[in-house]
Amino acid sequence: MVRLTLLSLLFAISLLGLFGAPTYHLWKLAVGVTEFPWVFIALTLTLLSLAAWVNKYSLAGTVVGVITLIVLLLPIVRANIIAGDIPSQITSALGPGSILSGNSHPFNVYKMFGSTKMVKYKTLPYVTYADTSLTLDYYPSQSHQTAPCVIVVHGGSWSNDDSKELPELNSYLSKHGYNVASINYRLAPKYKNPAPIQDMQVALKFLRARATDLKIDTNNFVLLGRSAGAQIALLAAYTLHDKNIKGVIDFYGPADMVWGYSAPTKPLVMDSRAVMERYLGGTYKQVPQNYVASSPIEFVSRQSPPTLILHGANDVLVAYEHSRRLNEKLQQNGVKHFWLRLPWATHGFDYTIKGPGGQLSTYAVERFLKAVTYKPE
Repeated sequence: MVRLTLLSLLFAISLLGLFGAPTYHLWKLAVGVTEFPWVFIALTLTLLSLAAWVNKYSLAGTVVGVITLIVLLLPIVRANIIAGDIPSQITSALGPGSILSGNSHPFNVYKMFGSTKMVKYKTLPYVTYADTSLTLDYYPSQSHQTAPCVIVVHGGSWSNDDSKELPELNSYLSKHGYNVASINYRLAPKYKNPAPIQDMQVALKFLRARATDLKIDTNNFVLLGRSAGAQIALLAAYTLHDKNIKGVIDFYGPADMVWGYSAPTKPLVMDSRAVMERYLGGTYKQVPQNYVASSPIEFVSRQSPPTLILHGANDVLVAYEHSRRLNEKLQQNGVKHFWLRLPWATHGFDYTIKGPGGQLSTYAVERFLKAVTYKPE
């Protein structure tokens, strides 16, 4: 009976890979189910192997276990299917200049069990205001040559987290010849939009001033943001009109703040309206102009830099609809872009770059960077 109960529990957990998580804590578990599926597969196989030692409830437990394995394997199967199509799709969207040298594959099952060697970074203060100071974490290109710089903006609902968030990709890009600057910015509710955009401007100025000793190609900046950080990165890319910002990478960001306020997240997951109100200084009814002014989608034009969108269809924190709307606006304006759609993935699918979503998104990021920047081989 214990075996059947445990297998039934694993089956219930596996369903988080098919349906949106109903609560905040189950969303975190969903990241594990979809990006570390081998852990749950191993647990299921272990319980199934006990069938030889258990007679009662054995058949029922075996049936539940087999169904659970099938559901848990779906992210891996889907990633393999997408991996077969994504190279040609990216080439069509971004051009042959995005093609990577060497034998690069979008997804490899064996990579899920590997580890990432982290690159040493240095923390640099980049601005001091009257009431606070800000730092960035700088990962130098391991090519030891002058190279493009990717500026990373962390998530956290505009009110928490910091530049240490999800450092794996920073190290990966550093090892593949890019400089990476992961910045801190002024947080809500004390600071409101456009404070983070102003911080981005200052960070760009600082990196340009230190370009010689940091070996930065100042003609080649790319902005990358996750969640709330993606909103900041997109808005900066579309409003600063900086010709040296060659592209922007949007990991599951809120692109339409007006629409987002009208379609709030499920309250057991997150009070998204309260989050937006802290960042924008009030409700939509009180400060509608702030919602418009903070919506990247409002500032897309034919002059906007190339854009990479990455989003999971099971995202319960930032609706998939944000990316659909941004994709449509980019299409209407003829902006070079690519949208990586991950049907099984939830918010934060890039928690590890080794998982199904992490591998595919890392591949897309690397191809995008190759397309929009010049990097010496």
